[in-house]
Amino acid sequence: MRVDTIDDLKNAASGMRVDTIDDSTRKPTADSPYQTGSSSDDDKMGNETEPNRRNLDRVPIASRRKPGLLNAATDTLNFYLTVVYFLFGGSYEACPFLMESPQAKAQLYSLCLILWMWRQPHYRCGSFQDDMIANLRNVAIPGTGIPLSLVVQYKLLAVLFLFIGYPVICLVAGLRKGGLNISSATRCYSEQLLCPQDWFSFWRLNCVIASCHALVNKPIGFAQEDKWTFLTDAKQAGIPVSPWLEIEQLVIKDKNEEGGMGIHFFKNAVHGGDWIIQTKLSNDAFISSLLPKKSPLSTLRVITSSRGGLRQGSTSGPSAPLAGMVQPSDITALSCVFRAGRQNALTDHSSILFDVDLTSGEILKGTTNAHWYQLGLDKVFTTPWICLDHTITEHPDTGVRVTGAKIPNIEGIKKLCEDAHLKLLPDVPLAGWDVALTAEAGMCLLEVNLSCNFFRGTFNQTAYFKFIDEYFIFLDKASRK
Repeated sequence: MRVDTIDDLKNAASGMRVDTIDDSTRKPTADSPYQTGSSSDDDKMGNETEPNRRNLDRVPIASRRKPGLLNAATDTLNFYLTVVYFLFGGSYEACPFLMESPQAKAQLYSLCLILWMWRQPHYRCGSFQDDMIANLRNVAIPGTGIPLSLVVQYKLLAVLFLFIGYPVICLVAGLRKGGLNISSATRCYSEQLLCPQDWFSFWRLNCVIASCHALVNKPIGFAQEDKWTFLTDAKQAGIPVSPWLEIEQLVIKDKNEEGGMGIHFFKNAVHGGDWIIQTKLSNDAFISSLLPKKSPLSTLRVITSSRGGLRQGSTSGPSAPLAGMVQPSDITALSCVFRAGRQNALTDHSSILFDVDLTSGEILKGTTNAHWYQLGLDKVFTTPWICLDHTITEHPDTGVRVTGAKIPNIEGIKKLCEDAHLKLLPDVPLAGWDVALTAEAGMCLLEVNLSCNFFRGTFNQTAYFKFIDEYFIFLDKASRK
């Protein structure tokens, strides 16, 4: 068949015969946040030749791909067609490829947006490339030991990675997850290529939509990325946050050094300095009962979304698709994760990630993403490529059961985060709130993260990708003006 244009390629792809899965004998799966079918997991598929069907079915129905070599070839062709279409300026809303999968279209569009935003200003530091280099320097594709920041050192290298490296990694992931069974391996490959379920892919997507919205519409809510601005604005708005000290300056001395060495001065942000000076907070009685004695302040990460940036009454202006001012109903809590800190850790960045049911407050099973932070060539032989599913029920340092405990006042926690999003940054699409339940200050917010991480928490992916689709349609149109 002769192929001369993108339309010819599209017709060739759509005309290929593909096999179908007979779902008639499969138990229906609800696409809800707390049931099989909407986990943000890179689940362990096991070492068996035939992978566990339950793990395959954890992928939401709308994001599942069909098995078989021919289907995998078709998905690969559609991957390249879609990427080329977007890189050559194709419209997001009018994209003729992958129309059956909102996630696949958003996934590939976001990868292409990275290249468009490459040297554009970033709301947090320098350019978008600068931000990637800074935030990916401690992240590695599991089992490689190579920091992802190396991939974004040069734009040409990133393009080569998109066209060659990324599909190859997806192929390896498909074989690791699907084993030697062709049906399972090809399906896992296609899903990793087009509809990945690992936490990093969701984090990257959240970063891209935040960066693009900040660049195109310049919403004022992104000022809250500055921790001091956030604390002072929140206090003024009546939102409980971690307290700070009013002293002008701290002097910290080494107890042994002499001759003017080992002495450090920290000027308080209250008086125009660069340092937020606070006393150390401790976990309240409930949180402490689930943790080792020498554990850090362990927080809840709550993700909220806002359609406020789609409102004409926001900083997005009259070109936005929704009329009127931002409404409280525009803000929604999407997920919650309890980060149970490890023994002797200074912060809860070293933790077990326990999913939390946002309706009941029940702590569900836990997992980890530590395998994504193993750097160095020596980690090639010691780091698992795929992490365990949510299987942890007890804190590994104490044996205390965490799963099944209920976080008190979960409705109050949700309301705190939704109110903060509405009052402080209604024009920002997504926000990750670090909520602390403390002995000294009660329930309070420590900070907000605007390129936020779900930390492998579960959420309703159908609603999430509808939300992402709305923003990408708007941003794509607005960026062309």
